[in-house]
Amino acid sequence: MPVTVRFASEVDAALLHDLAAATFALACPPGTSQASIDEFVNTTLSETSFAGYLADTARDLLIVEVGGVPAGYTMLVSGETSDPDVAAVLTARPTIELSKVYVLATSHGAGVGAALMGATVDAARQRGAAGVWLGVNQFNPRANRFYEKHGFAVVGHKTFLLGGRYEEDFVRELVL
Repeated sequence: MPVTVRFASEVDAALLHDLAAATFALACPPGTSQASIDEFVNTTLSETSFAGYLADTARDLLIVEVGGVPAGYTMLVSGETSDPDVAAVLTARPTIELSKVYVLATSHGAGVGAALMGATVDAARQRGAAGVWLGVNQFNPRANRFYEKHGFAVVGHKTFLLGGRYEEDFVRELVL
């Protein structure tokens, strides 16, 4: 089946929320409660939140489709990070954050994530970024292998608040 990637538009907020609801738990560290996952999906990844992200000119959201069926998404956030731990370790400026990278479990290992990542890095280049950074949980070996394969090196650490608990993330950077 053909894999295509497109930029999301304002009509995709509900679709992005549905993808987020189906994929966010895949990125969570072991032991994350379902209540914490649900709270994050219903706030940060809500349809209303996605509508705001889509209206924000500093953000690009991309959707990957397999045979015309949505299978995942990414979100880029342009501009310098406000997180001092991240700012201290990044080497390439201007930078752009790869804030969200999620693909349905049924599409893992089928090249869908690679196609989405390639298009997302191209979008970062179009924005004039010299580097792309992301945070990924240290206890997510699948995601860390994927990012390593795509050239994202560990350059530092940061914390991520999920369900009232701070998680330790790697900061990974791809110099373009």
